[in-house]
Amino acid sequence: MDFRLSDEQELIRRTVRDFAETHIAPIAAAIDEQERFPVETVRQLGELGLMGMNVPPEYGGGGTDFVSHALAMEEISRACAAHGVIVSVNNSLVCWPIAEYGSEEQKRKYLPELAAAKKIGAFSLSEPGSGSDSAGLQTVAVADGDSYVLNGTKAWVSNGGQAQVYVVFCRTDKSSSKHRGLSCLLVERDTPGITVGAKEKTMGIRASSTVQLSFTDARVPRANLLGHEGQGFEIAMKTLDGGRFGIAAQAVGIAQACLDEALRYAQERQAFDRPIGSFQGVRFMLADMATNIQAARWLTLHAAFCRDTKQPYAKWGSMAKLFASRTAVECADHNVQIHGGVGYTRDFPAERHYRDAKILEIYEGTSQIQRVVIAEQLLGGSTRG
Repeated sequence: MDFRLSDEQELIRRTVRDFAETHIAPIAAAIDEQERFPVETVRQLGELGLMGMNVPPEYGGGGTDFVSHALAMEEISRACAAHGVIVSVNNSLVCWPIAEYGSEEQKRKYLPELAAAKKIGAFSLSEPGSGSDSAGLQTVAVADGDSYVLNGTKAWVSNGGQAQVYVVFCRTDKSSSKHRGLSCLLVERDTPGITVGAKEKTMGIRASSTVQLSFTDARVPRANLLGHEGQGFEIAMKTLDGGRFGIAAQAVGIAQACLDEALRYAQERQAFDRPIGSFQGVRFMLADMATNIQAARWLTLHAAFCRDTKQPYAKWGSMAKLFASRTAVECADHNVQIHGGVGYTRDFPAERHYRDAKILEIYEGTSQIQRVVIAEQLLGGSTRG
């Protein structure tokens, strides 16, 4: 198997790395401390074509492949995990379902501005009473003339505080089964009846904007139905299937940042008259980090490659997210340990990576849900490929 990247993929990786190191990394600590959404750099990411990478060019997107998307996500997240999730949500959870299921009118109305970051998108599936049980959501949309009247509450809406467009999953048919009665609406922020809650006080990725949304008799045009009625569960699951390798790439980026810092500190820090990197205990941690990161990276790129080549990718995406997220958490832990006491302070990035990494095992499907998906794929078919 040829693992080499194409010239175009290498160019994208280098371009994103240069931008991330020059513009994102220098502000990462400050925006985390201030819990401030990075408006300016997100706008610049849009100008570079990174907020709608997989959107077809005719709708203002980059038209790039999913391997390139994974490479970009790794480089951005290596500099700042919060930027990573902002980019991931806009690309995978907002632009993709609109491009895949939207009408021609919807695509032309929403995708160009989302891809250019002139507008930000958010994905609204989870509710206070339904997280992993996506089909158990209670937000209701009732048809009324040429509109739906939307009522309910959404939780953990990433990008929600800054978004102008929400991809909202709701129940349009109470008489159908939990799965079959769901639909998806494109809801604009200025719709009367929407209340955007305060920013959640999260442990990590604090520069992102995660909020609760409430809908009280919010009237949404029927023209904003994504796909058709009853297709909501399919749209949600397909969207999450595709988004998981993006989160896996985010995990690889965080893990790589941890290894970079641990290697640097292990060579600089002296103890017992020699660098701490000369001690076996430290060397073994570094070796484990490097090995697991490379395995996570290849698993992630394989998932992206399968998607690019129209092969089944749900299993590989879940495997990549499961393994890469655990790798990021372990690498963050080793990084703090190698730094010792200073790693526990905010003077070094190690503690920020430690806080940022944990969410990877929770959002876009917990590690437990990934195991459910993988097991279903294994039991329902071949254990190979």
